[in-house]
Amino acid sequence: MAVSGGVNPAILNMPSYPDLQMLRSLARDQLVHLLESLPGKKDLVIDPELMRPLDRIAGAILLKQHGVDRIFKLEQGKLQVGAQQRIYLVRPRMTTMKFIADHVNFDKQESRARKYKIIFVPRKLHVCEMILEKEGVYGDVTLEEFHLDLIPLDVDILSLELPGFFPAYFMDGDLTWVHTVAKSLVNLQNLFGAIPNIYGQGRCAKMVEELMKTLQEQQGGTKSTVKSEIGNLILLDRDVDYVTTLCSPVTYEGLLDEIFGIRSGFCEFDKEVTGSDKPTRLLLNYEDKIYEEIRNRHFSHVFSYLSSKARELQAGYDKRHNLDSVGAMKSFVANDLKGLKQQHKSLTIHIGASETIMKKKIAMDFEKQMKTEHNLLEGVDLKDSYNYIEELICRQSQLHLKGINPYLINIPLKLLCLLSLTQSGLPPKDYKFFKTMFLQSHGYEHMLNFFKLKKLGLYVEQQAISESNIIVDKMASLQKKSAFKVVSKKLALIPRIEEYDLKVPRDMGYVFSGAYIPLSCRLVEEVLSRGGWQGLEDITKVLPGSNFVSLKAKSAKGKAGSGSSGQDSSSAKVVLVYFLGGCTFAEIAALRLLGLLKGYRFLIATTAIINGNSLIESIVSNVDKF
Repeated sequence: MAVSGGVNPAILNMPSYPDLQMLRSLARDQLVHLLESLPGKKDLVIDPELMRPLDRIAGAILLKQHGVDRIFKLEQGKLQVGAQQRIYLVRPRMTTMKFIADHVNFDKQESRARKYKIIFVPRKLHVCEMILEKEGVYGDVTLEEFHLDLIPLDVDILSLELPGFFPAYFMDGDLTWVHTVAKSLVNLQNLFGAIPNIYGQGRCAKMVEELMKTLQEQQGGTKSTVKSEIGNLILLDRDVDYVTTLCSPVTYEGLLDEIFGIRSGFCEFDKEVTGSDKPTRLLLNYEDKIYEEIRNRHFSHVFSYLSSKARELQAGYDKRHNLDSVGAMKSFVANDLKGLKQQHKSLTIHIGASETIMKKKIAMDFEKQMKTEHNLLEGVDLKDSYNYIEELICRQSQLHLKGINPYLINIPLKLLCLLSLTQSGLPPKDYKFFKTMFLQSHGYEHMLNFFKLKKLGLYVEQQAISESNIIVDKMASLQKKSAFKVVSKKLALIPRIEEYDLKVPRDMGYVFSGAYIPLSCRLVEEVLSRGGWQGLEDITKVLPGSNFVSLKAKSAKGKAGSGSSGQDSSSAKVVLVYFLGGCTFAEIAALRLLGLLKGYRFLIATTAIINGNSLIESIVSNVDKF
């Protein structure tokens, strides 16, 4: 698998990836069983949030083969469909139950006799049953569960596709989905063997680890007959590293997500990219060989590859002119032409997407935004950064650019949060100044959003020193004020390289143009090299939550990845990093490079793939999904 950096994986004794497609097969079989439990023709009503994840498990053809006549998106209001049986495939939410109850009651009023089945993904909640009972339809429906948890999006990416996990847990303190995370790890170990070494940082990570052990005990422990294919598990809370999320990525895949939005591995391109009036939806994974080559590259080196690939493709087409026999022509059509056409389609889309990204970058003054982010990370030229953020807030109307992801309206909020995090809070005067300016520019309905940001620690005010206990408060204030700088300095998060090679990078900072190494990825690197958190006490004490280590098999050196009793050397080099609250494509690219440099195979699991825009949007959105 090609990864940016020019490192040849063949020279490293790289272990193979576990076959994650087993998860898809099991999920598909379970879904088929649930569909067949209601024999005959039926209509399928799907929660909008489950549309694309379901595409990764079972397409429309499979659904039709098992009795699904028509497919509908769940919406509020009447639902008039013809089949005498109806299945709802939904997330367990109170609002969703109200929609379904209204559908059933409407059918009752119209004297329509139907069978109803509600399939909860990934499990049913008691509160949902209460709503159905209150609405008077509990006796009219049958309830089932579809235990869909981790969905393989690529050979090394697993996702719960739960974008609501972050606001639910970190903002509202809702523990509903913690069980889903723990259960996903139990299922994973049932397939690929017990993971001997577990490390974690954060309150949620600790809860997941403890609940995972409880669930394993309830089912009699992880099956000992299954050979361990994953040697290490690292659980990280999203609030351990907000900074990385708020920085703008510069890899091709990261920019695709920022500009177009990648959902469940699918990216939709409009006429500006494809030249067609009909939007084109493309599945982005390792099967697209061109995408596989450029996904992790720094964007500045994408065009050169696409140009060389275009010449190579043209040379492939030109071979037809040299065919001197019917047999040779037949072989060309059978073996080469189909592949050339597929590559041609992919190349056309990626060239169009790259050109669009360039236009959008210019339109949104991306270079100035990047410079501001880098200055905030290094703590230099803060006056210029203040002025730029103030300018963005004042001309907010210009952020509504046609064709750009609507999340871009939150660029000022992203930068304000990044400013606050890197400075460990703003002085009271500056805090009030920016808050007042934003409210006056965007409207005072954002008062609630600033409360949410403060609650999460994303945009906070530095606390004044109390005169009654000046020594204690001063020490606490200084420790808080220097938190990011302490971590950045001790972990060398700001690369000090005069000429940074973005084409053949030698550290993970290339994902941010050599300005910053993701803290989350650096923690992974340090934990693996040290075999735990030893020596990182000065860093972990200023990070949210606590850390833990659970080692079932200790190596002679006491370090992860060096080989353990009961664990072969290949599985010791396979590391599952689970992000609780979301993971960015920048972090995925950084871990892929780290794997090549250090000889690890990283599997990235997450509650959802996010970026800075979607993170802010999940906080400021007024839509309560839970």
